[in-house]
Amino acid sequence: MHLGPKPIFSGLFVALACALVCRGVAAQSYGVELGNTLMPASGGMGGTSVARPQDMLSGINANPATLTQYRGTTFTMAGTFAGSTFDLTQTGPAPAIGVTPFSAKSSTGGTVVPNIGVSQELDVWGLPVTLGLGLIGTAGAGTSFVREPASNRTSNYLLILEFAPSVAARLTERLSVGATMFVGDGYLDGPFVGTSAMTNAFALRAGLGASYALTENTTLGCYWKTKQQFNFADAAVLFNQTVVRDVPMGLPEELGLGIANSSLFDGRLLLAADALFLRWSSADLFRDIYRDQWVMQLGAQLSATRRLRLRAGYALAQSPIDPSVGTSVAGVPVPGGVPGVKYLQAQFAVVNQHRLSIGVGVRDVLPGFDFDLLAGGMFPASAQLGDFTRTSLNSYWIGAGLTWRFGRSRSASNYFRG
Repeated sequence: MHLGPKPIFSGLFVALACALVCRGVAAQSYGVELGNTLMPASGGMGGTSVARPQDMLSGINANPATLTQYRGTTFTMAGTFAGSTFDLTQTGPAPAIGVTPFSAKSSTGGTVVPNIGVSQELDVWGLPVTLGLGLIGTAGAGTSFVREPASNRTSNYLLILEFAPSVAARLTERLSVGATMFVGDGYLDGPFVGTSAMTNAFALRAGLGASYALTENTTLGCYWKTKQQFNFADAAVLFNQTVVRDVPMGLPEELGLGIANSSLFDGRLLLAADALFLRWSSADLFRDIYRDQWVMQLGAQLSATRRLRLRAGYALAQSPIDPSVGTSVAGVPVPGGVPGVKYLQAQFAVVNQHRLSIGVGVRDVLPGFDFDLLAGGMFPASAQLGDFTRTSLNSYWIGAGLTWRFGRSRSASNYFRG
């Protein structure tokens, strides 16, 4: 039995179409980056995935070296619905952008975030190698106050999808290395108050990673992602202006370190911790409204039976909001100066520090098929941006994934136990 190209390409097409038609705020993100927080298994563990990811997609998207932990052929289709409540209160007028005082909830609905991929183990010149290919929802944000006349039809929408070929090699019994090339397709509408149209742009990003089995039960991992720079041509016309402007926007350089251990409960309990650093100062547009951000992810997985896995996770993320801003964003002078920039900054104000998640995994729901379910939420949080602008945000998400295993494929939690 083998995995033919037809289901792979059909799945990629369905996931891409779903991503393009769904709009909404990406409810579980660090800044606008989703990381692995919505992946089918890692998402139930607070996104932990740098050392020993529990789904193959998380390896492609974070530390590609961990793909060697998956044997045979693995094919995963997953999707997560993320919803939120985003409130914006403007207590003072901003005449330069046509905004007067108002308080309203964003009318943007929830989002379905697709993630789909395949990995294949093979030997290349006697070296164990695993190839991977993924279509990943990487980043997103969206708010809309067009129903509120005082907002001057404020709206903003950002979506970034990545087509991600990946390769990993096991250099020794303990050490693996890997690389991913991210081919990004970005869509932007806004975020400047004025006239805008949905525009798209392409950009590349590279990821490198390493994984080391310190002992039979303890695995270390690390990865590095380069920044990714998009340029959205003719994306905006500012309020009361006629000049059509390009909007450069980027995703940040990113570093990750992780550890995972399965020595407790006779190997049935997996504990994992990741530390992530997002260097927003390297990213166009966001360097003007965000500061560099640290994230700590903690996760646990209990193999309750041979087939059933129970998961839980917690993440602590610094607020990326920079309290000190200038009078321009992405090289574009914002009408109204600092108050206008604060109003724009509010549209990307993911200030929530605390996140909880849970998940369930069932192996062999059908022969060779695994099913994963995840759910979580961000604790409500609010922020005062300048003298007149205040935001509050809370969110939730629920998703599922189906993994089809062929050949010698097995989950990473059992990789060292045989």
